[in-house]
Formats: sequence, structure tokens, C-alpha cells
Amino acid sequence: MNLPFDLRALRVLVNVADAGGFSAAARELHVAQSAISQTIANLEQRLDVQLLHRHERRITLTPEGETLCHHARELLTSADAAHLAMRELHDLVKGEVRIGIPSMLGSYYFPPLLMGFKASHPGIRLTVIEAGTRRLQQMIHDAELDLGVVVDDATSQALARRHFLREEMVICVPVDHPFAGLEAVAADAFFSEPLVLFQDGYFHREFVDALARKTGHEADVAFQSNLIPLTKAIVRQGFGITTFLRRVIDDPELTAVSFDPPAKLDLSLAWSARTGLSRAEQAFVDYVIDHQQALADDRGHEPE
Repeated sequence: MNLPFDLRALRVLVNVADAGGFSAAARELHVAQSAISQTIANLEQRLDVQLLHRHERRITLTPEGETLCHHARELLTSADAAHLAMRELHDLVKGEVRIGIPSMLGSYYFPPLLMGFKASHPGIRLTVIEAGTRRLQQMIHDAELDLGVVVDDATSQALARRHFLREEMVICVPVDHPFAGLEAVAADAFFSEPLVLFQDGYFHREFVDALARKTGHEADVAFQSNLIPLTKAIVRQGFGITTFLRRVIDDPELTAVSFDPPAKLDLSLAWSARTGLSRAEQAFVDYVIDHQQALADDRGHEPE
């Protein structure tokens, strides 16, 4: 189908309407006034309607012109968005990634990834939100986040996901604790101790709650805190023990002990299956996956 106008002609019409005259529109578009007048005249001829009232001092739109101008603005907005998307596709000149990360990963896994990605794509703005995995899932659903780190379980099945990390959850105790000399500790021994746990909604807490249900125990929660330094301080002082991802235990006064049997968590980057990923978001996901795969290759095994 041959349309009786093109985007250039529509852009001229919108500029004339906004500027209120041919001369002002010509200055804005950096073309001759005669070119503006001819473009509008050709558009009216091809559509067989009058688009403008040509007053002595000011140009106004006819009802037909109002209708066409309304649609023209929508078309031009879509065309500009398509052009920007193609530029992003070519070289990622701009964009934004809003990502939600639980505190343990935000402190001990993602900082070098975020800095490395930013160095590779300086035009992309990164916005990082810290929250529990359940809150992150809701924020993705509500379009408040583009991406979030979630646990691969039944509650995350509605989201599109890419697995990127398998990490061991271990028991964290002071170096002088009776568990410190053991290779592994069973759930019944773990639940006999006072515990320092994150609040509900964090995968750390959900891991402990799920383990309690599975083994028929009840957690003796002595402290609740989402602050990792505070939790470590409480454990160091002997007021309770906790669980962390193994890489989080980097304190010489603390030690990591495996559960018996070992406990592993599968973590994924997730996003709305309904809206999909922008080019910038896809680039971030690919960067994280490639980084983790490179680490796995260095270690000679699958990503963990």
C-alpha cells in the first residue's frame, strides 16, 4: 500500500503546528521557508484535504490537520524509538539496566561484574537495588525492575530466567566453636544452636526455613538482621551461628562448615517473560553468563 505521505512530511507538519508558522518551522528545521510551504502544499494535495488555516499572522490547524498531526506525533515517536533501538543494537550507545540483587551477592559477587560491564559499556546506566529475592520477584512483576537475582524454585517459574551460579550454603561459626573442627554438620546439630538469620523474604532465611521443614526442626532465632557485618559480629562474639554462601566467609575469626549432606543453591538472573529484555539488558545478562562460564572454564568444571 502506497501511503500519501512520508515521515519527513509529517515532521514538517508537526513543526509548523508547534511553531505556529512557516518561517519559524523553517528556522527550526534549517531549511528554506519555500521548502516548508511546498511540503505542506504537496501533502494537502496528496490527501485532498486542507490541513492548515493560513492567517495573516499565524498558521493554525484545520480539524483534518489536528487529526493528522495527532497521528503524526505517535508515528514520529515510534520512528525515533525504532531508530534509537537500532543504534543500541549496533553499538549500545545508551540504555539503562535496573537490577535487583540480594545483599550477599551484592557485596561479594556482583561488584566486579558491575564495574566490568560499566567499563565495557560506558553509555549504559546501571541502577542497583538491594532486596530479598521475593521482593525482587514482585518488583520485576510490577515493572519496577528489569532484572533480578532469584533462587531457581517453584516460585520463580513464572519469570524468564538464565542460570548463572551454583553456590554452597555453609554453616558459619567462630573458629573456637565445636563445629569448627568438623568436615560437616547435620541439620539436627545445626538447629540445636541459637541462630542469627536474615528476615523473611531473603533466600538466606528461606533456605533455613525450608531445611527446618524438611528435617522436622524448629529454628531457635536469637537475632534477625539483614546486615552482613552485624551478623558476622554477632557470630564472632558467640551469640549464635548462621549460614552464608561459602564465599561470604572471609573473616579469619570465622570458619565455614558444610552441611551433611552438602547444601547447594541455584541462582538465576530473571526478568519478565511478558516484556522480555532490551538490548542493554540482554548485554548485561550475556556479560554475567560469560563471566561465570570463564570462571568455570578456569576451574575445569561446570559453573558453581
